[in-house]
Amino acid sequence: MNKKKIIAIIPARGGSKGIPKKNIALVAGKPLIQYTIESAKQSKKIDKLVVSTDSEEIATIARNLGVEVIKRPTEFARDDSSTMDVINHVLEVVEEKFDMLAILEPTSPLRKEEDIDNAISLLLKEYETADAVISLGEIALENPFLSKIIKNKFLTPLIKTENKVYQRQQLQKTYFPYGVIYLSKINTLLETDTFYQEKTIPYFIERWQNYEIDDAYDLIVVERIIQYRGEE
Repeated sequence: MNKKKIIAIIPARGGSKGIPKKNIALVAGKPLIQYTIESAKQSKKIDKLVVSTDSEEIATIARNLGVEVIKRPTEFARDDSSTMDVINHVLEVVEEKFDMLAILEPTSPLRKEEDIDNAISLLLKEYETADAVISLGEIALENPFLSKIIKNKFLTPLIKTENKVYQRQQLQKTYFPYGVIYLSKINTLLETDTFYQEKTIPYFIERWQNYEIDDAYDLIVVERIIQYRGEE
């Protein structure tokens, strides 16, 4: 079924505001980025895997794990650099042509073994009617319909609704995109400059996967989840 060539990029810059050298912070005894590299290397559908980084430390870890590294120019490694900057640079460097592109964020290390290939299979199956796939986790306790903002020093709902809600289960389900996988046809990605295209479909992940590492608290939680699942 997989007649399309697929490139996967793990974007991992050296700098980080919240956690110094976040992408190589030790989590349950491994550098954070190693979890994503290992998941990607298990894929049977990825034709080319690269790590894009400006950090020699990250590059060394990636190479030691058998992954090709594309050195990222400084102008694409700033706080305000976009994922599309990274994608365009990688596509300029690689010589092969690909049909689909996946972004695998190292800050979302909680992947099931089959997640990457299942998401790829989903887009292949819907190739004639869909252009992209994004991993989504259901927002439970922090549903935006329960969120409040401060207006003129008083609380007011972020989203105003006519119906009174007494239980969380009455709320409309909402979802957040986690970095387990962002996947798109390359031609539509370059046309729109985003994975959030008109024909983007969801790949649903489980509750325990709903974490992205932004600060030290996330590191603690994710490490315990990894340890717990290893103990099962």
